[in-house]
Amino acid sequence: MATKQIPYGMTDFKTIRTANYYYVDKTRYIAEVERSARFFFLIRPRRFGKSLFLNVMRWYYDINRKDRFEELFGDLYIGSHPTPERGQYLVLDFNFAGVNPDPEQLLKSFNDHCATRFREFAYFYERFFNPGFREELESRENADEKLNYMIGEAKRLSLSIYLFIDEYDNFTNAILANMGETHYKALTHGTGFFRYFFNKLKEGATGDGPIKRMLITGVSPVTMDDVTSGFNIGANMTTDSHFNGIIGFSEAEVREMLAYYKKETGFEDSVDDLIRIMKPWYDNYCFSKECLDEPMYNSDMVLYFLSKYLGRYAPPENMIDNNIRTDYNKLRHLIRLDKRFGSNASIINEIVNNGETTAVIKDAFPAEDLTKPDNFKSLLYYFGLLSMKGVSRGRTLLGVPNLTVREQIYTYLVEAYGRAGWFELEMDYLGQLVANMAYDGDWKPVFEYFSSELERQSAIREFIEGEAHVKGFLLAYLGLARTYIIYPEYEANKGYADFYMMPDLLHQPEIAYSYIVGVKYARRDATGADIDALKAEATIQLQRYAADPKVHETKGQTELRLVTLVFKGWELAVCEATLA
Repeated sequence: MATKQIPYGMTDFKTIRTANYYYVDKTRYIAEVERSARFFFLIRPRRFGKSLFLNVMRWYYDINRKDRFEELFGDLYIGSHPTPERGQYLVLDFNFAGVNPDPEQLLKSFNDHCATRFREFAYFYERFFNPGFREELESRENADEKLNYMIGEAKRLSLSIYLFIDEYDNFTNAILANMGETHYKALTHGTGFFRYFFNKLKEGATGDGPIKRMLITGVSPVTMDDVTSGFNIGANMTTDSHFNGIIGFSEAEVREMLAYYKKETGFEDSVDDLIRIMKPWYDNYCFSKECLDEPMYNSDMVLYFLSKYLGRYAPPENMIDNNIRTDYNKLRHLIRLDKRFGSNASIINEIVNNGETTAVIKDAFPAEDLTKPDNFKSLLYYFGLLSMKGVSRGRTLLGVPNLTVREQIYTYLVEAYGRAGWFELEMDYLGQLVANMAYDGDWKPVFEYFSSELERQSAIREFIEGEAHVKGFLLAYLGLARTYIIYPEYEANKGYADFYMMPDLLHQPEIAYSYIVGVKYARRDATGADIDALKAEATIQLQRYAADPKVHETKGQTELRLVTLVFKGWELAVCEATLA
């Protein structure tokens, strides 16, 4: 048989199984979902595999498709472990990613999408209903009227429906981000049509209603809290340890996939080599505190990498899929960083500097409370911008999972500086300076540029107070320059404000210089002796950091230089470099 194709971007289970695509078997979770909750709510980041899993579930439970069970599921886990409810449901599914969020088009688009789904439902299941059902359903004008009629007819006939909603909060998030809370509340509060639609769903799912099961996915609990007052018939299983691996790929699954393609194609790199390349970029998502040793890879990122790698047996030139950047760009308006650089922007700054923060993860919170610190951190977690790392003083310890996400965090911080009117650098010019630093060893102009802009842009001066803020500027901007991969000191657990500018030798093997930068800060009234003491302290810490095995493993043949920066207020008092 020909080598299996990579199902990058695919959500159609039947095509994957019948057209020779590679499928990572997640069917063992079908029984887990069935046992856990009749009304199952799952939040995962964008592009993580949610839509494919819902499609798998539809094929498994659809009464019209039960005769294809052996063909599609026979050699999978569920094929030899079927559940009693296999092929027992009429299936109704929605994907609200297809709804136009333009306020002028929203209601019509929502009704049109639902009308299409009801039309398909009636076409597939007409034989289970009384004569005239299809025509009567078509005649109902709005989505809620169609839903109400369908529920009533199915209830009279004692039919069982499995309802799937994918991307339930897609258009509401867009409304909230782009139009604000007034438009958003018009949908989700009071007599808003989306709230009314969910009320009808709830009616059909309680008592002897025909909706016996629901599976709803999205990227945050915000809309669910607003439209259903807590969705008290559903179970939010997002952080349940049984479902940490339901979406995404475990490392074992990635290794098995890589081993298959190595055997089929004979590429030279070892599986371990490819894991070393992929892991820093795509791994370390953890959705349950009980599963800290079972992190997940973003499946879309893994498939993106493989689709590029197998074309020329080399890693992609850009390790981040542009579709991922586009999705994070859509979310950035929900990351509310006010113009005063208030608490939420300070949280982003804390994450950049420390690599972690603590929070109480909230299962539900309304849109109006998004800016409360624990809610804001919870939102970052649900979006995949933070991941669980442990517990500290009874609070969940959250950290940036990988380099792909770190780039987005840097972008949010840089945008916050600009939105506050405090500080902006010319990125093209900075990129050229960093290239000179990498290829020619001309490192000093980079930091002199930072210093000159700190002095020139007076709005930032009142904000600077401590090395953490200075370091935040450096990390965010240098992290977006892309010649180096920036590893702050917290990656090496050194406990001081240094960062390693690791050369991206995978994509730019000609880089000749690597750097470890030590940042110290002195108040504006510091004496010369104070500056000398900070300089001496930085020298000791830099030498200690330079001895870290990670540095020696990754610097290649580059010349490693140790750069000491001591800021006196916003002035750069020391800017020196030595060889490691």
